[in-house]
Amino acid sequence: MQDIWQNILTYLKVQFGTLDLGKLLNELVYDPDSPLIFSSGMFMCMFAIFIVVYALLRNKSLARTIFVVAFSYYFYYKSSGIYFFLLAVVTCSDYIIGDLLHNSHRRWVRKLLVLLSLVIDLGMLGYFKYTNFFGQLWADFTGAPWQRLDIFLPVGISFFTFQSLSYIIDIYRRKIEPVDNLLDYAFFVSFFPQLVAGPIVRASDFIPQMYKPVHVTRQMLGTGFWFILIGLFKKAVISDYIGENFVARVFENPIQFTGIENLLGAYGFGMQIYCDFSGYSDMAIGLALLMGFHFNINFNNPYKAASVTDFWRRWHISLSTWLRDYVYISLGGNRKGKIRQYLNLFITMLLGGLWHGASLNFVFWGALHGIALALHKMWMTITRGAKFVQSRLWHVFMVIFTFHFVIFAWLLFRNADITWSGLFYNGEWGKLGIMLSQITTNLHLELLPEVIVNYRHIFVLIALGYALHFVPDRLSQRCRDVFVKMPAFLYAVVLIILVVVIVQVKTSQVQPFIYFQF
Repeated sequence: MQDIWQNILTYLKVQFGTLDLGKLLNELVYDPDSPLIFSSGMFMCMFAIFIVVYALLRNKSLARTIFVVAFSYYFYYKSSGIYFFLLAVVTCSDYIIGDLLHNSHRRWVRKLLVLLSLVIDLGMLGYFKYTNFFGQLWADFTGAPWQRLDIFLPVGISFFTFQSLSYIIDIYRRKIEPVDNLLDYAFFVSFFPQLVAGPIVRASDFIPQMYKPVHVTRQMLGTGFWFILIGLFKKAVISDYIGENFVARVFENPIQFTGIENLLGAYGFGMQIYCDFSGYSDMAIGLALLMGFHFNINFNNPYKAASVTDFWRRWHISLSTWLRDYVYISLGGNRKGKIRQYLNLFITMLLGGLWHGASLNFVFWGALHGIALALHKMWMTITRGAKFVQSRLWHVFMVIFTFHFVIFAWLLFRNADITWSGLFYNGEWGKLGIMLSQITTNLHLELLPEVIVNYRHIFVLIALGYALHFVPDRLSQRCRDVFVKMPAFLYAVVLIILVVVIVQVKTSQVQPFIYFQF
């Protein structure tokens, strides 16, 4: 027990150092090697102070709004430094455009204003995220030299640009009215729980909550702590540990591992990325609840999906619905015939893949999911009314099949060293090709017991993650209800216990969230 508390003290010392004013000031300044993230001790302490001030200002609307916006901008500064000005550019431009759009009645003027918003938001996103990607593609096609530009990618730029764009498009479609003033719009765009990695919050869901009195019920308090604790466990215990101690090693040097280790590394990454991203979303939902705001759920047990279509109804729901409502439907959706529907699905997912990153592996990953969605739509048309597709056995088979398709697609997602010239001129798939070769030609299934023993702690956490993922929804809800009804002081006890666990399994430093790069 003494060793455990010594480890906690060491952890806190590493996180905060001694109470030296100079070191404290350094902690408050942007450090590119140490962005402020939810699972860090620094953020927990800052949020504890923040929520106290927030509670004191709950009946002072203007002061509370200014305080939250200021904290949100500081939070983004701690994530991306001086590039917080991009957030201000998007906020100011779309606020003005939204106001003009609402007051304009000529169709061509309204279209021109939407186009202006697209040019500003997507132009900025394109420069920072895709300049080098498209420059390199052009160089590969033409043979012209390309000197890669030193462009910093601001954290979460894809998230807040998409969120602001949805506001403009919804005003254009006359689904919502603009906010009252620029400060309120800044509150909406910069709200720190979902600022850098989602969920992508819709204006129609969030803005009405801004104008209501702050009221955090006992149910909201308990549920908020539940989501924070679950998210922290997913991220800091499962994702970070299996990622640093097994998955990263396999993916970085797959030739050094047998086929069975590469295969287990793929299953491990499936759990790592789920726990990492859903863990962030859970914490964002929990933090927002403690402030009196409700976010829609962003993950709904995606590996239980019985089809690729079902998977995208469960995985990163805020993005998949955004792509559906603002890309797929805008392209024509299913209104222009089957062939056009399949093409629209493919284009939507291709753009969804490109949204994730400026790299060919993301393009291929999105294209693969787009093809799978189109094929599933075809299959549904062919088998409509067939009894076998409604059987329990077929459902189980489809869950297993969909899961393994998603895991295979994650191999594309994770291996970013695929190049246009290597793939199309030399037939080289980079580390992805090595992993597939190891799995198909050097599996060595007989080594499975030895591998599991050697990495027993890793596979205990992977197995625990999948077991909790497939727990029936009713049981999960029952556990949450029990937790919420506990005395409030026990929330802190559970949090301390979780910190003890994190200290015991933590890696050398706090790991950034995977989706920060998007």
